[in-house]
Amino acid sequence: MRPADRSADRSADRAAEGAAPAAPPHPDPAAAARPRPSAGIWDDGLIARRARPGRPPRAGGGPEARIAPPPRPETAPRPPSAPPPHPGAAVLRPRLDALRELVGLSRARLDRRTLAEAGRVLDEAVARQRHPLDLTVVAIAGASGSGKSTLFNALGRAQLSEAGVRRPTTAAPVACVWTEEPERADGVLDRLGIPARSRRQPVRPYDPALNGLVLLDLPDHDSASPGHREQVDRLLGLVDAVIWVVDPEKYADAVLHERYLRPLAGYAEVSFIVLNQIDRLGTDAADQVLDDLRRLLDDDGIALGEHGEPGAEVLALSALTGDGVGELREILGRFTASRGAALRRLTADVDGVSARLRGAYVAEGRPGLTESARHEFEDRLAEAVGAQAAGLAAERAWLRDAGRACGMPWMRAQRWYVRGRAGRKAAGGAGGASGGEVAAHTGASTGTGTTTGTGTSVTAASAEAYAPHAVGESGSAPSRAVSRPLVEQAVRALAYEASTGLPDPWSLAVREAARRGAEGLAEALDAASAAAAAAMAAAGPGRAGMWRTGARRASAWCTSVGRQAGSPESEGPSGSRASGRAGDRTGGRAGGWIIGGRRARAGGPARPVRPGWWAVAAAVQWVLSVLQVLTAAWLLVLLTGAWGGEWWIPALLLAGAVASGPALAWCCRAMARGPARRYGLETERRLRNAAAGCGRERVLEPVAAELLRYQEVRAQYVIAAGEA
Repeated sequence: MRPADRSADRSADRAAEGAAPAAPPHPDPAAAARPRPSAGIWDDGLIARRARPGRPPRAGGGPEARIAPPPRPETAPRPPSAPPPHPGAAVLRPRLDALRELVGLSRARLDRRTLAEAGRVLDEAVARQRHPLDLTVVAIAGASGSGKSTLFNALGRAQLSEAGVRRPTTAAPVACVWTEEPERADGVLDRLGIPARSRRQPVRPYDPALNGLVLLDLPDHDSASPGHREQVDRLLGLVDAVIWVVDPEKYADAVLHERYLRPLAGYAEVSFIVLNQIDRLGTDAADQVLDDLRRLLDDDGIALGEHGEPGAEVLALSALTGDGVGELREILGRFTASRGAALRRLTADVDGVSARLRGAYVAEGRPGLTESARHEFEDRLAEAVGAQAAGLAAERAWLRDAGRACGMPWMRAQRWYVRGRAGRKAAGGAGGASGGEVAAHTGASTGTGTTTGTGTSVTAASAEAYAPHAVGESGSAPSRAVSRPLVEQAVRALAYEASTGLPDPWSLAVREAARRGAEGLAEALDAASAAAAAAMAAAGPGRAGMWRTGARRASAWCTSVGRQAGSPESEGPSGSRASGRAGDRTGGRAGGWIIGGRRARAGGPARPVRPGWWAVAAAVQWVLSVLQVLTAAWLLVLLTGAWGGEWWIPALLLAGAVASGPALAWCCRAMARGPARRYGLETERRLRNAAAGCGRERVLEPVAAELLRYQEVRAQYVIAAGEA
């Protein structure tokens, strides 16, 4: 094969693969005159050579007899591979999620102004992460006449932004993009609000170390033109890093330090402070100004990146002469190559908003409800309902009833006579109390009793021996006997203990929860203690099954009392009041209450279930009383002479019967002291439990819920602040 033919074959092969064919070293006129294959048709040169005019085809077939191989698919250009995610993204993502959860949990506790900055940071983080994070947006900011545009042009090595002596020279931000695909930066520039006419590209070939840099030339932050400062402030909140350009005359300007550098001290890792125009100073003077600038930055709280520590870079240069511009370009190259400027900026945003929200989430010490505070609250409520006084009264009432049940019938008849006489006298008096009514008020703090209309003194709970709070006939709520000042004091003490050390918004929320729970607490305590005391009175000592009914009744009272009359919750489907059905809820029936399996008389106390030995003692007392009557009659008959016989026999029997009655009563009282003590302690315990249950449901649980909510928010804040 001739060299010209081999060259033509190799050219055809390269044309089929999409490569530019190389010119043959020895051009062949015949090859040049040969027809070229059309686009998309595979040709290996051999077929073209066989189809050349002047060459006879081979025997046995021509080119049309050969089956051509299938065309090679054209390979589409691969899209540029996305850069690997920065390691800081895995750290920033949970912090942003925690901050978002923190804002959601705090909307009902903090005002909108407090959470507005956190919401803005979250929105900006989402908006920035929609665009490539490998692009580094750096803004050049400074005062008028500091040489920002000159430095911008020096970095771009072209006249990209207008620079001159007129102030202000830069009226709108100008952008320059160092990337092979400028369209990748369109989304970022659109977010920044840079119009297409203000977008530039550096002179090519540009420095590859700056690949991915988006540089902005901002207007003067101290410009007198309207809108310039607003543009600067807006863009400073959106860019990834800032180059602050100062000059020897304005490097100590108060506006620069107080308005920008000091508030942005937390963004030191994404800040560069450049002292420009050092060509106007001598070497010693430039060093002195640079040292003084570092001192001012340290006073502003800006960490300086010296000795390998993270912080702001400080350097001196002259954009006009180019002295030091190469050093800045190298620093920007390393900064851009790290591909982490956007994440550093977002991290600084989260750090800043977390520091400003610290006062709303971080408490002094360890706030919360301690066990001692809970026990003190329950003790105060027990004191308010008179649990101890009720227990002592129940003990005395048990002893009294044991004495009455086991005493002599003659003493019982005497008490009935005295009671009936006192009732008639009270009913006849003009200012006396109505018959059968006894005012019994539990003295929670002193334990003293009250007096009836007839002047008879009774103890606080002995008026109704086993039910200190009388239950009405219609099943309505009992009369008030709870000490309201003690209840309010207990709630205030609990709220103070629970809110001590909390931040102000959460302390207010805890106190408000306690205040809401205190509404209707006194009425609920009245009802719960009445139901518990009535169940205890009906059950007697050792009847746990009866107490379960009373506990359900106390819980029903605690949850139902306090509803506003006429509210939809207090009416049934037929429009009847909930209070009218209170008897149905707690076992009531028309004409009285069913308590402990026995019916109580309407308007009266519940009748307790008496122990069996009381009945035995009462039967013996009746036998002794009958024996006294019979022996007295026998002795009387013998003394009158109607019958004959020895008189000393009935006299001895009469004396024994008379002495046995008081002796039996005294023994019964001695036997009743132990059960009475246990019954009093059980009554006190159950009243305490009823009061504690009401306080727990209405006050402790809402307060604990607020404290738990604060703990959840506090945990989210720890994650958002990076303290986890």
